[in-house]
Amino acid sequence: MNDTKQSSEDLAILDQLNKDYVHSDQFNDVKRFSEFLAEDFIVQTPGVTRNRAEFLEFIAQPRPFKDLAVHDVKIRILSDVALIHGRATYTLLADGAKQEALYTDAYQKREGTWVCVSACAIAPGT
Repeated sequence: MNDTKQSSEDLAILDQLNKDYVHSDQFNDVKRFSEFLAEDFIVQTPGVTRNRAEFLEFIAQPRPFKDLAVHDVKIRILSDVALIHGRATYTLLADGAKQEALYTDAYQKREGTWVCVSACAIAPGT
């Protein structure tokens, strides 16, 4: 397999993982998250750092938003690590306010499979 084909395949996989991450966040899909989060996964949002177990527990709770969508997604593959940068928009359920967040997720290819090892979001009220 040549590098171009591998990169195209990896980009497609990472793009789908990004979509799965967003969908799982919106719809409390703990099962799907558990399939692609690394055992040593860490997530940071303003003022909070969670490990994998804490994050899955958090995701299981009702989401305080709706209409989560991502924009301006950029996937960068750096050998066996990939960074996914993007902008998310959503609507808060409490007051209908439109919000925006920036995020960077880090994936690593471990034993031939991409797993999310880290996530960081800059968002109001998270």
